[in-house]
Amino acid sequence: MARTLVVVGLIVAAIGALMLLGLPLGRLPGDIVVSRGRGTFYFPIVTCIVVSVLLTLILSLFRR
Repeated sequence: MARTLVVVGLIVAAIGALMLLGLPLGRLPGDIVVSRGRGTFYFPIVTCIVVSVLLTLILSLFRR
């Protein structure tokens, strides 16, 4: 359990570092943005799919 938590923490830290370096995670083409009047609705559908695929690949490598 402790090893899993360390790995998840390192993955989150790596994603954060990549975002600080300019990775456009969260602003990918296909993300839905609706601006009307004073409100903005933002739904990062493509970002969710990309993160899901990456996490699935990474976790499947650790299970083997």
